[in-house]
Amino acid sequence: MNELLQKLTTASGISGDEVEIRTLIRDLIEPLADEWRVDALGSIIALKKGTGESDLKVMIDAHIDEVGLIITAIDGNGSLQFMPVGGLNPLVLAGQVVEIGRNKIRGVIGLKPVHLLTSRAEYSKIPTMSGLRIDIGAKDRNVASGMVSVGDRVTFFSEYVELGEDDDFGRTALSKAFDNRAACAALIELLQGDPYPFDLYAAFTVQEEVGLRGAAAAAYGIEPDVAIIIECTPAYDLPNDLDRGSNTELGKGAALYVMDSQTIQDPRLVRHIMQAGSANDIPYQVRRPGGGGTNTGSVQRARGGCSAAAIGLPGRHAHTGWMMINLNDYKNYVRLTDAALRSLTRAVIERK
Repeated sequence: MNELLQKLTTASGISGDEVEIRTLIRDLIEPLADEWRVDALGSIIALKKGTGESDLKVMIDAHIDEVGLIITAIDGNGSLQFMPVGGLNPLVLAGQVVEIGRNKIRGVIGLKPVHLLTSRAEYSKIPTMSGLRIDIGAKDRNVASGMVSVGDRVTFFSEYVELGEDDDFGRTALSKAFDNRAACAALIELLQGDPYPFDLYAAFTVQEEVGLRGAAAAAYGIEPDVAIIIECTPAYDLPNDLDRGSNTELGKGAALYVMDSQTIQDPRLVRHIMQAGSANDIPYQVRRPGGGGTNTGSVQRARGGCSAAAIGLPGRHAHTGWMMINLNDYKNYVRLTDAALRSLTRAVIERK
């Protein structure tokens, strides 16, 4: 059992209310960092001093927030209206058990049961966010108002579970919030290692899921020469009717970004990461260009800009209550990032 992943994924941290996960990460990295601070938006910026062999300033970013919901109104019958915080499809919400607010009030997202559907149109109707409610078992608005408040954040209630065997494919893990707590775990492991030739700024940033906000402020303050963003990227590797090739696959290593909707990654840095993987026999794959986006989009353009690239951990069922990752991929994700950092020199990013 990977206890670090278990701790991080089961903690709460919806965008804009990352207190619980921030406190947990702060306590984990405090003995590992030479310096640390929390910035105005709530991101943790930790410094791991280098050996002095290089004057590069390097930033590694992992966002700590997760997608979820926010309570917008309490109905007269005690059920709760909500809206999404981050990208969520209403199809994945019905029947989900959730936790609400700092007191973690349990509830279930209700949908009219199949037994009560009365027409073909009802069977085929796609649920909308506005048509769903959270049921916390309150008899009316007065009771519900004593338990939760408008503005409370809502997170999926799920456990951390490991599946499969220790074979060539490796075990998988299921939980909420691997996007992006897997990267937070990886960054903590990097801080546990030996110093790098340069000063390393570990940025555990907030509010990525609502517009890459925390990373923009963090990068502006750090002003790095090089930034590597570590993320969790959707794996579309299950069978599909159109026989499309996969964008990434579980079991084939970390996924390198080349281009997405927000960023063209620095090709010099991408090549360097690939060379580090090949030189150290670390498997990796290239994520299909296009679509999506990561904190690279804001970090790359902060102040005067910097050389930036992203490394993703493939995961199935992204932005649901149960995401799946491959634990061999996770180990190689950490190894690849570490190898790329240890062989990084100013020559990699110099313009000629």
